[in-house]
Amino acid sequence: MGLQRFHIEKGDVVGVLCPPYAGRSWLVAVKMADGDSGSERGGGGSSGGGGGGGGGSGGFQHFQREQETQELASKRLDIQNKRFYLDVKQNSKGRFIKIAEVGAGGSKSRLTLSMSVAAEFRDYLGDFIEHYAQLGPSTPEQIAQSSGGDDSGPRRALKSEFLVRENRKYYLDLKENQRGRFLRIRQTVNRGPGFGVTGPGGGLQAGQTIALPAQGLIEFRDALAKLIDDYGGDDEELSGGTSAGGYGELPEGTSIMVDSKRFFFDVGANKYGVFLRVSEVKPSYRNSITIPFKAWSKFGGAFCRYAEEMKEIQERQRDKMYERREESEGEDVDDD
Repeated sequence: MGLQRFHIEKGDVVGVLCPPYAGRSWLVAVKMADGDSGSERGGGGSSGGGGGGGGGSGGFQHFQREQETQELASKRLDIQNKRFYLDVKQNSKGRFIKIAEVGAGGSKSRLTLSMSVAAEFRDYLGDFIEHYAQLGPSTPEQIAQSSGGDDSGPRRALKSEFLVRENRKYYLDLKENQRGRFLRIRQTVNRGPGFGVTGPGGGLQAGQTIALPAQGLIEFRDALAKLIDDYGGDDEELSGGTSAGGYGELPEGTSIMVDSKRFFFDVGANKYGVFLRVSEVKPSYRNSITIPFKAWSKFGGAFCRYAEEMKEIQERQRDKMYERREESEGEDVDDD
């Protein structure tokens, strides 16, 4: 039997029956790759993740990953001289978003966000947008002074935030250099011990960084929000999943304004259970604490007790003030 030819479209997997060799017939599976994701299309050469000549087992594992991971949507943004791709993907662990930055020279940087982290990330982008809108223009002297005299180096962060979720950390810093203001987003992943170079936590600290020009913050936030709305599921899933917390319904969030501060109260759930996140937000910073559900009653009792004690203290001080005033008025009458 001679070698047979087949026309293979991208994404097809076909079996090719080869001529007998050593008394046996061989069936070879051939797949024409689609491209790793939407972030790879139009981005130049392949990424360095797999390396060259990884051997038969590496190619089979890559093929397995392609089969297990399904791409649901892809969005491209062109901001200044950079391209950004937001890809919604799905595997056995659930849905997630991959963000890729492709520079003018074809270099790529990627971040991976679970849907719950993407929702928080979207909210943080809103804070950075508001802060950026309130900033005035900087002079070249201020930029040079803040960057230590190095015109090409970034100055100190104008605003910073960070997220920690399991083995991933996300650092968001609004910075500025001679080319303008930008949001630097860095992701580190602690892969645990046994991976060679270790970080402070005892595991490999693998990091990826993208730099988003500040002029594109709104466009980027809106594109991310649209993907979350279309593919992120319900509010419980974005809060950490109802299967993790075991609750199909959670109280709605609220906020209160005190002077120039706003306090947000948001109830969420993850694999550890239900929690309350209390965030203190001012124009210049944001800080938050997380209170597990089992401690709510204790926190509430402590707040109520302190509120009652402060009320009694204020009443005693008010009574003392009235007494001193009456005594002072009485002395004035005696003098007359």
